[in-house]
Amino acid sequence: MRKAGVSIPPEFIGKIDESLLRKTIDYETEKTHFSFISSIFSNVVTVVFIFCGLLNIYNSWISLLGLPFIISGWLFFLLLSYCTEFLSIPFSLYSTFKIENKYGFNTMTPRLWMSDFLKTFLISTAMMSLITCAGFWLIQWSPQYWWLLIWGFLFIFSIFIMYISPYVIEPLFNKFTPIEDESLKERIMKLTAQAGILASRILRVDASKRSKHTNAYFTGIGKTKRIVLYDTLLESMNHDETVAVLAHEIGHWKKKHMLKTIVMFEVFSFIGLYLSFKIIQSDVLVTLFHIHKNTLFVKFTLLAFLAEIILLPFTPCVSYFMRRHERQADKASYELTKDSGNMVNALVKLSKENLTNLYPHPLYVMMYYSHPPTLERIRYLKGFSHD
Repeated sequence: MRKAGVSIPPEFIGKIDESLLRKTIDYETEKTHFSFISSIFSNVVTVVFIFCGLLNIYNSWISLLGLPFIISGWLFFLLLSYCTEFLSIPFSLYSTFKIENKYGFNTMTPRLWMSDFLKTFLISTAMMSLITCAGFWLIQWSPQYWWLLIWGFLFIFSIFIMYISPYVIEPLFNKFTPIEDESLKERIMKLTAQAGILASRILRVDASKRSKHTNAYFTGIGKTKRIVLYDTLLESMNHDETVAVLAHEIGHWKKKHMLKTIVMFEVFSFIGLYLSFKIIQSDVLVTLFHIHKNTLFVKFTLLAFLAEIILLPFTPCVSYFMRRHERQADKASYELTKDSGNMVNALVKLSKENLTNLYPHPLYVMMYYSHPPTLERIRYLKGFSHD
């Protein structure tokens, strides 16, 4: 960003000025520095916990309680998740009420933040309790095939959550109302019919009560499938641009990106759980990390720690396929609307309103970007109009 300075790309001439570009650079710089500090803190806490004896003390304490196997496992991971959650509170508050507020994005009140935190805390507690208790019951019930049974259970549970989320979880945080603009609704229905999608409802969500950022997405599966548009998006874009953004989201559905992602995730989960079973059968982790009390819970914890390190080199591969999906969705948007100009205009508006970094480092893009950089997407879309 500093190398590019305040040079405005040709695609943005007349649409942004140097002061906005400077604001974008400052916003991205501040977010990056904060993310770096947050990451360093998280890693230091993890290393201290594992290598400075705290994991040994915690593991031994859980063992000394003399609780049944399932209850011990539930308590072990629940308390760890609580520690992680509470340690993240200062960073969440600073990000929301300092950085996002400074650049005009935050609309959340402290009261709403606390309400969201408590709801998330209770939901995550319920879900973690269900998953850990079911998982450890399966381990106890079938010591040789628990990895396969847990894989099946997690798959069914994730599908169940996707099904009930639009009705049970999402309304706890936001208010969803039908789109009142009949002309826009008619255009959306025509677009979804053209794409072969049967969406149960087209809804507007009150996202503006938390942030000025914009978005549109599909939620649910089967008969619960919905199209959700942020109220901020509806207010900032005209009908043509809104339909273009929605066509991009429909493109993901047409290309079966969610299905492909689920399949790939389940394949790797299957392999990962089997390898975990093989590693946990031995005492190599307990020996390697000098653990005093040999428990299954501490083995899972150490395995999760190592898995993060082992999987890091695969991050660029995952990012590449996600960016590929986004390009395919952009192309599908053009094929559905027969126009790339409105999607380009929408991207310019989204970039301008969200202070998107126009000059990300190629190496960082390769490692972590789930979407192609904005300028790359705009030039890709403009190429269709010349075909």
